[in-house]
Amino acid sequence: MLRARRTAVAGLAVIAVLGLAMAQGGRSTAHQAGKPAVVRRSVRGIPRKLLTPAQIRAAYDLQSLYRQGIDGAGQTIVIVDPFGSPTIKRDLRHFDDAFGLPPPPSLRTIQPAGEVPGFDGTTDRLGAAAETSLDVEWAHVIAPAASILLVETPAAEIEGATGFPQIVQAEDYVIRRHLGEVISMSLGATEQTFRSPAALRSLRAAFRLAVQPRYRITVVAASGDAAATGPTYGGESYYTRRVVGWPASDPLVTAVGGTQLDLTARGTRLAPDVAWHDSGGGLSSVFGKPAYQDHVIGAAHRGIPDISMDASCRSATAVYISFIGPRWTPGCGTSLSAPMFAGIVALADQLAGHPLGQINPALYRMGAAHERGIVDVFSGSNTGTFTQAGKRHTVIGYDARRGYDLVSGLGTVDARYFVPELVSAMGE
Repeated sequence: MLRARRTAVAGLAVIAVLGLAMAQGGRSTAHQAGKPAVVRRSVRGIPRKLLTPAQIRAAYDLQSLYRQGIDGAGQTIVIVDPFGSPTIKRDLRHFDDAFGLPPPPSLRTIQPAGEVPGFDGTTDRLGAAAETSLDVEWAHVIAPAASILLVETPAAEIEGATGFPQIVQAEDYVIRRHLGEVISMSLGATEQTFRSPAALRSLRAAFRLAVQPRYRITVVAASGDAAATGPTYGGESYYTRRVVGWPASDPLVTAVGGTQLDLTARGTRLAPDVAWHDSGGGLSSVFGKPAYQDHVIGAAHRGIPDISMDASCRSATAVYISFIGPRWTPGCGTSLSAPMFAGIVALADQLAGHPLGQINPALYRMGAAHERGIVDVFSGSNTGTFTQAGKRHTVIGYDARRGYDLVSGLGTVDARYFVPELVSAMGE
């Protein structure tokens, strides 16, 4: 969501804990009005409005896969987070206990790009720790038998200013050592905040490595939480025109956008998913249109997102944190949809019996074939309105429509069908 502070496009989505909402002069849209579009019974003191693992699993039709033993076993999801969290193991243990989930076979933390400074309670560190809990807990919800490798980096990722060299270094380390099958990044920076397109492209080495046949690692990134715009250099303000963020805009990366769910207490949909109004989406200014998008985009540039899952703060999920005192807090934004989709990829990797690597061409083949696993999202928009320097701005975004669009991508997923169809579309 839009935030007036130094942060990344797709950064922290557990805003309620840290008091970082855009009340300082930020977003105002009609979509924010009204009651939460979620209904459920209270569970062990968790606020009623927050979605549980059981609801999300029902919404994405995951139980039939679990009954077949497709639960991520033998796979490792790599989650990359600047700084990480000092309490992540304790947080995940409490989260699992509250919802009756089994622990992952392994939750390991590494710092291959340098030692992370001690936790100091500053805003950036609080945000990073909350982001880490969100990423780890909800990747685990989707693929409960997958191991999790948390890769912590030692520098804040701030809109093209810092952080990415360390992120790329850490990912290179992970890829060369075959430490996981899918990498999830709930982070990004507006393309225009890098020194030049060449400077941005120089950071792609890890992604080029990931798609090589000897590695075949899928890389997933959040499309961003600033609607059709994004933060300027340093993250203190917003562009007043359409922009998108990298690494989601990279053709070698699967960009995950956001939707809003409307569920019953059992996770049954009351209405079709709607494109989330803050979901990042649009056309890259750096990368040309990849061949896999030839038949869905008329422009000459890479379009994002590719696929979408829940991200709306009106269908937020429960996240447990304890680094500033134990509490439950809402998780939303494409920071949520990206690790959840990484969990979906881990299920497909297990079914295939090996990592799938770059999946984007297969996704678009599935879309062209109207496979049941891709569920169209045809309503909603990511037009954004915000106040900046005392002036109100509206950045006209994109409307969801039948087929591919620049707010929800190909649509969302029905995992029961999506997972085997993805494996088949990869030619496995």
